[in-house]
Amino acid sequence: MTVLGMSKITSKGQVTLPAQVRKMLRLDKGQPVAFCLDRRGVFLSRCRMNIEKSAFSSAQWRKIERLAVEKGKVFSEAEEAKKHVRAL
Repeated sequence: MTVLGMSKITSKGQVTLPAQVRKMLRLDKGQPVAFCLDRRGVFLSRCRMNIEKSAFSSAQWRKIERLAVEKGKVFSEAEEAKKHVRAL
């Protein structure tokens, strides 16, 4: 594994991504990123969010995000998340 830089976590839980990482991932200010976990560690990934094609309204996404944080749930499919929300 190649270390591209290091950063510290702020009191607000934020980290500054090194410029080389931002450039490699083509990240701009406000760009959403995903944190992925597997047995090797945590990975940062560039992602695109298309609200127009979203299966959920903004209010539903806020509820899903809040529940995910509270319950530690992670959904890989929109239908899986919908099923979970309906069951609440």
